[in-house]
Amino acid sequence: MEETVKMILDSGRWFWLATGSIAVALLYVLAPILTPFLAAAFLAYLGDPLVDRLESWKLSRTLSVVVVFVTIFLLLLLFFLFLVPVLETQTKLFINKVPNYLDWVVNVLGPYLNQKFGVDTSVLEIEQIKNVIATHWKETGGFIRNAIQTISKSGFVVLGWVANLALIPIITFYLLRDWDRMVAYIDDLLPRAIEPLMAKLASESDEVLGAFLRGQLLVMLALAVIYSIGLSLVGLEFALLIGLIAGVVSFVPYLGLIVGVAIAGIAILFQTQDVFDLFWVFAVFGVAQMIEGTILTPLLVGERIGLHPVTVIFAVLAGGQVFGFFGVLLALPVAAVLAVIMRHIHDTYKQSDIYSIDNPEPLGEIDLDDGSNEVKEQA
Repeated sequence: MEETVKMILDSGRWFWLATGSIAVALLYVLAPILTPFLAAAFLAYLGDPLVDRLESWKLSRTLSVVVVFVTIFLLLLLFFLFLVPVLETQTKLFINKVPNYLDWVVNVLGPYLNQKFGVDTSVLEIEQIKNVIATHWKETGGFIRNAIQTISKSGFVVLGWVANLALIPIITFYLLRDWDRMVAYIDDLLPRAIEPLMAKLASESDEVLGAFLRGQLLVMLALAVIYSIGLSLVGLEFALLIGLIAGVVSFVPYLGLIVGVAIAGIAILFQTQDVFDLFWVFAVFGVAQMIEGTILTPLLVGERIGLHPVTVIFAVLAGGQVFGFFGVLLALPVAAVLAVIMRHIHDTYKQSDIYSIDNPEPLGEIDLDDGSNEVKEQA
């Protein structure tokens, strides 16, 4: 048995193939129970630099973990206790006012569009849309109540939901406490021949992931706050809802600006029927973009992510198509790591003999010269 294991280890190709196959199989089999572990790993990764910073201030690892652990979960608790009910209230208010907005489209905007551009708003079937809203959307109730009703239909679903929520803080605590030890253990397991390369890739990936997961999330949060406060000062009724939407989608460059201006502009027109109020919406988003470009992004993110906007959009859509909601969440971190690997492959290719232009006899030129010489000789 020992000789068999040694033979497998000596054959690097078979070893990595077997390791990869076992890992994929385990992920496939254990996928239903991995959600709390993924959530805990995400929180632990976010909190580890803070724990390291507290350790540098002469606090013990355990005490540092307790401080960061309590801070993270207090913030999450405040989010669910404060923001979720407010967002629910604003969403229900928006749904209730949609019929009034549609009436404004028919009675005010419709005649103007028909007179100036020949657009017939009757094709929109406004009354049918209003009936659908009245029949379905108003019956849905609140988010929290619907969630409770959904999970209460099955006792096993309730138990699984509660168990996952209870496991996340426990797993997060232990991962935070032993994070540096686990990283050192994994580094010690790597074959010594590839350890320098893997350490380099891991360091670059950590820098990119840290820029996105920590820096970009802070930028998104800051923009959501700025948008919400600015739109509230303008007098927009759904300032928090629109500001949060614009802040969340701002991980794609300029998408938060476009979506926010579009939604807020339409909402302010429906609310006040005054075109001049669009100026204040543009001012809010213009000031927010100035703050992001000059302060937030250089300070919190910098140029470390290195993902093109088209790559970001494709990664999000591909992740959602293949893995659903969790694919959307993991799309950009995975894309960031793949970008690091692809940059390494690109640099290796540029230094390889395949790319080298030092070949004194390129194949294409030899063929062309031989052909032309033969034609000249025959002539």
